[in-house]
Amino acid sequence: MLNGSVWDADRLRDAVRDYVVSHLGNPDASLVTDGTQAQKKGTKSAGVAFQHCGLTGDVRNCQTMVMLTYAAPAGHAFIDRRLYLPGEWTADRERCREAGVPDRVGFAPKPELALAMLEQALVAAVPFTWVLTDAGHGRDPQLRAWCHERAVPYVFGVPADLPLDGPPGQSRHPAVKRADDLLHYAKARDQRERRSCGNGAKGERLYDWTAFAVEVQDEEPAGTFTHWLVLRRSLHPNRRGKDGRLHREIAYFLVHAPETATASEIIARAGGRWRIEEANELDKQLVGLAQYQVRKRTPWHRHVTACMPATAFLTIQRAAIPDPEHAPEPGKGSNPDESEAAG
Repeated sequence: MLNGSVWDADRLRDAVRDYVVSHLGNPDASLVTDGTQAQKKGTKSAGVAFQHCGLTGDVRNCQTMVMLTYAAPAGHAFIDRRLYLPGEWTADRERCREAGVPDRVGFAPKPELALAMLEQALVAAVPFTWVLTDAGHGRDPQLRAWCHERAVPYVFGVPADLPLDGPPGQSRHPAVKRADDLLHYAKARDQRERRSCGNGAKGERLYDWTAFAVEVQDEEPAGTFTHWLVLRRSLHPNRRGKDGRLHREIAYFLVHAPETATASEIIARAGGRWRIEEANELDKQLVGLAQYQVRKRTPWHRHVTACMPATAFLTIQRAAIPDPEHAPEPGKGSNPDESEAAG
């Protein structure tokens, strides 16, 4: 099925996307993109290289897959995927041919692969409002420009050195040139709000939040949109700084949103990015997303794509189960006649 048979993995991917949208589709949904890794041995598997592994937090010999999740109020599931090929691979065409990589496939950074999937979802008329991603993809100006040109709202994790022009209310002030320069203003203003960005495995994910209207260097938001830089601070010291002391971890989010967007909505979207983390973990545990023994590019796409309908089915079935708080009591149906008949 993975190596010798003849079938088109992209057609299956499109069918899975349509299946997910037909059951979970919602205009308020988000498209969430991120990379995940599969640890591998040897040098023959397409795209395998020593690179950062999110699972272990260090450099491992692994393959990186860039995934796109459809995150709707009723549930979330993968709708697209791309295999990342490091530069050392695309620079060696003979190695690529041995792994079944066509000559037309050149090097593409991970954010570019994410952008290609977003474009395909847009062409397929997938209903969504927001795009979410972490700093690995959010730091890419082309990905941000794609959203600006199409007036697409986003919440992107960004690095601390994101170039900015000025603090709130003082455009192009020389004191603020990058995202972490706003820490001074956050401390002076002292107006952080403690809010949850959603439920996690251990309950509410509470953080301290503050936000500033900003101008991003050489980037303009869509016509009726504005840029915000949101700072999220952990509740407890958990990161050792250069001074040897423990500090609260700070995460930075660049928000491109309509002027009518509320702080609560933005914070909820910032928490929504974890949907793809959950999808990566569940797909690896339940359907063997990273448990394959294929080396070539086509079988890789076939395996990963074959995992997608499995978890999509499970997600859709779970979404159909009524909330226990609103489920009818045993022996009482929603139809009064049925309840009497049951009695």
